[in-house]
Amino acid sequence: MLNFIPFAFEFTSPGPIAFGIGSLSIRWYGMLIASAVVIGTLLAQKLAKKRGIDPDIVGNLVIWLVVGAIPCARLYYVLFEWQRFQNQPWYKAFAIWEGGIAIHGAIIGGAVATIIFCQRQKISAWLMADIIMPALILGQAIGRWGNFFNSEAFGTPTDLPWKLFIPVDRRPPEFVSESYFHPTFLYESVWNVGVFAILMFLFFRFPKIRTGTLTMTYAIAYSLGRFWIEGLRTDSLMFGSLRTAQIISLVAISLGILGLVWLYGLRRRFPDTVSKKGSRA
Repeated sequence: MLNFIPFAFEFTSPGPIAFGIGSLSIRWYGMLIASAVVIGTLLAQKLAKKRGIDPDIVGNLVIWLVVGAIPCARLYYVLFEWQRFQNQPWYKAFAIWEGGIAIHGAIIGGAVATIIFCQRQKISAWLMADIIMPALILGQAIGRWGNFFNSEAFGTPTDLPWKLFIPVDRRPPEFVSESYFHPTFLYESVWNVGVFAILMFLFFRFPKIRTGTLTMTYAIAYSLGRFWIEGLRTDSLMFGSLRTAQIISLVAISLGILGLVWLYGLRRRFPDTVSKKGSRA
């Protein structure tokens, strides 16, 4: 819920459970992930049609993406949080409905699944990636609200007019006496909506844009936001003393810039799964 006061608002999660059916509890997190998949699929199918690709192919790809992305997102998270999971029952590593997936893991798994799928279908992987990117970033914007309902992935304490109340049992030990924190889920969700708008503008304004441009734009734009937002979080996955998401973000920004230089500075094409008409020079 939102508690409004003049020029300010306070976020307070109603809890992770949306509703129950008998002994079965339906969680907001799972509902949001499922909604993101459905909405993203419908959007990607519409974009595919605009580029002359059978929407049913995108529908088939989504199955591969779910199978590749979600398990990898969880595996990525568990590996970097192994100290937390090693002493828990083994099935806790699979309890994805309780929260705890990493978007970078999902992207890695999804990328591998896309490449394999496109090789089998003899479709340009870069062209398919450009179609998927707007749907992906919109799905990320939706999925971030799952963190709100789970009272997780929040930032450091804040007294700003906008703030997120975190229950005592969800606070880090060093901040147990604090009540309000940066709503980093909101920051990233809003940022992702902005990136979505940029990608959609490029897709429709420049129908003959070079293949791979939207993917590189996504890598740069999303990573710029993720880098600074990650710096506010209290629960970052760590690689030694470094925040893993910030490392990945810097790598993605660098690769995105190099990719655009390759496409527009050198006027070259990316190596692809197939040489397909529609892959624009």
